[in-house]
Amino acid sequence: MKSEAQLFKSLADETRLRILWLLMAKEELCVCDIMGVLRITQSKASRHLRYLYHLGWVTDRREGVWMNYRLSIAPGSPEAKQLKLLADILRSQPEAQALKERLEQWLAAKGQSQDAAACQCS
Repeated sequence: MKSEAQLFKSLADETRLRILWLLMAKEELCVCDIMGVLRITQSKASRHLRYLYHLGWVTDRREGVWMNYRLSIAPGSPEAKQLKLLADILRSQPEAQALKERLEQWLAAKGQSQDAAACQCS
């Protein structure tokens, strides 16, 4: 039951829930995307992403100086079922919808800027 307790503990933090929600919306996000949308520091984003990484919820990929994250839940696993339930719950929440809209706006603005320095990652 230790792994189940860790799993539920990972979902007990609002920032981690928000990060998971963002990663459910897009296949892969850069740390700077998460920072920008959630309006949190790089250290806070990285700390929560590392937590999720060590539990197996996310995987990372380095692209130059930037780190990109994506969900790494195996289909049909207990985690996948919990993630689906979480998505069903969050989908009806106004705050979650606002967060998704903020992500779309962030990515659109980022896409308009071809300047790599516009990314906040370092």
